[in-house]
Amino acid sequence: METLFQLAMPDIFCSFFASHKLLHALFNFVIVSLFAFVLTYIARKIVDVVIKFTVERTRLKWDDIFFRHGVFSKFVNMVPALVFYWSSASFERGGHWLKKLSFCIIILVIMDILRAANKALLEIYDSFEVSKDKPLKGLMQIVLIVIYCVGLIAIISILLDKSPALLLSGFGAMTAVVMLIFRDTILGFVAGLQIAANNSIRRGDWIVMPQNNADGEVVDIALHTVKIQNWDKTIVNIPTHKFTEESFINWRGMLESGGRRICRDILFDVSSVRYLSDAEIEKLAKIDLLRDYLNRKTAEIAEWNKKAGGESPVNMRRLTNIGTFREYARLYLSNNAALRKDLPLFVRQMPHAENGLPLQIYAFTKTTELVEYEAVQADIFDHLLSVSGYFGLRLFQNPSWHDIQVLSDRINGNSDADSKKTDKNA
Repeated sequence: METLFQLAMPDIFCSFFASHKLLHALFNFVIVSLFAFVLTYIARKIVDVVIKFTVERTRLKWDDIFFRHGVFSKFVNMVPALVFYWSSASFERGGHWLKKLSFCIIILVIMDILRAANKALLEIYDSFEVSKDKPLKGLMQIVLIVIYCVGLIAIISILLDKSPALLLSGFGAMTAVVMLIFRDTILGFVAGLQIAANNSIRRGDWIVMPQNNADGEVVDIALHTVKIQNWDKTIVNIPTHKFTEESFINWRGMLESGGRRICRDILFDVSSVRYLSDAEIEKLAKIDLLRDYLNRKTAEIAEWNKKAGGESPVNMRRLTNIGTFREYARLYLSNNAALRKDLPLFVRQMPHAENGLPLQIYAFTKTTELVEYEAVQADIFDHLLSVSGYFGLRLFQNPSWHDIQVLSDRINGNSDADSKKTDKNA
């Protein structure tokens, strides 16, 4: 077989360079390099012009994604290695090693092409709605690891002139070491399969995991980590296997139901709870929401008291301010257009404790958006807190400095008045 050097040079130069083997090999290398450079330049132009033109004219989207990730352009990187591989026989010395190195570079380029194709396929899959329920990023990363392992074994077997099967048999003795090195990878892979099978988390889910300082939206599910963006815009990376080992809260059910729960207490001073007088009942009957309730309730109580008889007030039924306010709050919630009527909606009295008597508001808003939800909740409690005094109820709170100061002023005021009265009598 004639070498590229013999084809490119006249006989007189061949005879000269034949006596200088180092110059012969160097010049041969330069010729092969120039030939590889020209072919690479032509292939690059074909990709940049012809393939790009074809991709832009098609209606398909997948070819644009493949082109953007450089799947087609990476084939050009194989051209120099192929030229040196085919021309390795033209080198008298080192041709065998040049062939090996060229073959290894070809394998590396193929691995790079498969890596780019892997990313492109994952992007295509993520564009479908099913990717939210069945994320494949972890699985695709496993495929990528397998590609790297196979490519590495092939390169080592080529350089050492050993069979890949022989290398794999040697790796069998290193199973314990491999298990230790790839522990997180194996745990992440198994956890990824369980997450996909149970549909426990998806991208876009609101996850709360206090032990890992996570309270936000899932933005990425990978082989090793799940990335969560907290509501304060900080990023938390949690090992994937933690989601199969530890507990967490997923608010997806709330988002899918279309209603967000309001569950908050209003604390009343127990000493302000009492019966309503007839005048107070007449005043409260002017409230549109309570008019029918009070008319019906007073008639019912009057009928019951008439049958029961007795002169002691203890034997009589009477309306209380806390019970009437509870009914008013329920009617107010039932007529609130921002609340869901098909989900639980009630007002209940909780056991009283050292912090007063809790009256719990339980309802669901029609929106799950945080800003709208907080606005609806604030409007409800603004109204109920403000109107509670109309029923003769006092809100409970621990004494503040203002309360202590007012009490002190009253005591001092009364003491001064008593002193002046004593002086006057004297």
